[in-house]
Amino acid sequence: MTSFDADLPRKRAAFRQLHAAGCFVLPNPWDVGSARYLQRQGFHALATTSAGCAWSEGRPDGAVSLQATLEHLRLMAAATPLPLNADFGDGFGATPQAVAEAVAAAIDTGIAALSIEDASGVADAPLRPIGQAVERLRAARTAIDRAGGDVLLVGRAENFFVGVPDLQDTLQRLRAYAEAGADVLYAPGISTREQISAVVAAAGSKPVNLLVGGPTPLSLQDIAALGVRRVSLGGALARAAWGGLMQATQPIVQDGRFDGLQQAASGAALNALFLGAGLGRQGQ
Repeated sequence: MTSFDADLPRKRAAFRQLHAAGCFVLPNPWDVGSARYLQRQGFHALATTSAGCAWSEGRPDGAVSLQATLEHLRLMAAATPLPLNADFGDGFGATPQAVAEAVAAAIDTGIAALSIEDASGVADAPLRPIGQAVERLRAARTAIDRAGGDVLLVGRAENFFVGVPDLQDTLQRLRAYAEAGADVLYAPGISTREQISAVVAAAGSKPVNLLVGGPTPLSLQDIAALGVRRVSLGGALARAAWGGLMQATQPIVQDGRFDGLQQAASGAALNALFLGAGLGRQGQ
């Protein structure tokens, strides 16, 4: 066992403790560099983003294989000393048993938590039947318990995210996922005070994750006052980075001008960030 592996129980315990009270931001880096940058900014934990990972490989969200996802999780878990929450899609399995096997493999990468969503990927029926979704979540719970039970399980109701903004069905699903063993509940896409309050009430004693994927009139203090325990950013930071790339290159392509490079970070600053000192060649 490496020294990093030896530190894993502490990281998992620290991550669980973050959910005990208050509200924290769980940002989503998409590669090792962005993870280390966010660590240096003082965040206490990180989460992967399936979309950000896929885009970095030139793929659409959902098109990264299980094996590639596991390798990404290993890299991200080892990138910093912070606990890592894995965006694990629908569990990468056609059956509950396959989900359990995939979750067991994910646990071995060094993560502190993982989420299982109930989206089906089928356009005319974008949500799995609730009974099927519960079976898959229970399979994940079993795999976690067999591995020692110290990895947090996040149950996701994707209603608002996949175009089925039925709040009552969302609440029913979240209650069922809590009963199936989810430690944290998550309904990406909700945004109003009323929706957030309803989810927090349905969660009872379970911590609630809120996705903030863009500008919102709610501050972190407002969100905490509503009872949310953690705020994740999903693919928003990766989209912001891609937005910067697009804004930098479009003037070159359209007008032959380089004005879009004005906001670029300096090579010296990036070298200092990643080397821990102002040594090395200045970026060209």
